[in-house]
Amino acid sequence: METNNKDLRELTAPCGLDCFNCVCYLANDNDAARKQVESLAQQYGFPTEKAMCKGCRKRNGVPPFGTEPCKVFKCVSSNGIESCADCSDFPCDNLHPYADMASTVPHNMKVFNLALIRKMGLEKWAQEKAKLVRDTYFGGKWNI
Repeated sequence: METNNKDLRELTAPCGLDCFNCVCYLANDNDAARKQVESLAQQYGFPTEKAMCKGCRKRNGVPPFGTEPCKVFKCVSSNGIESCADCSDFPCDNLHPYADMASTVPHNMKVFNLALIRKMGLEKWAQEKAKLVRDTYFGGKWNI
């Protein structure tokens, strides 16, 4: 991944989601991703432009398909920290995993990503692990 540290911070959601690998972000410059987002938007009754994303930090915490800032963004902003990985209360209920839509949205990856960011640092995680985590989440076989 060719990007600088400021871009990585801007394109990593406070909750640990890797915006730079998200189809809603990639759809800005990739026709195949845009078609996928158009399909999702139609499925959920949203205009495609509402589903396109430049990263939640640039949208003041409003996720794709959302109408207001998420609770994690509000919490991180009110506590003056960069991400949940920087919080003394990590992990908290704002990061609770949900089975609802787990096969469609990556929200259950948050705590794992944040733990990796704490362990590896943002840049190393982004370059070496973020895409693998996403690919394994959506395409890997359950393996314990």
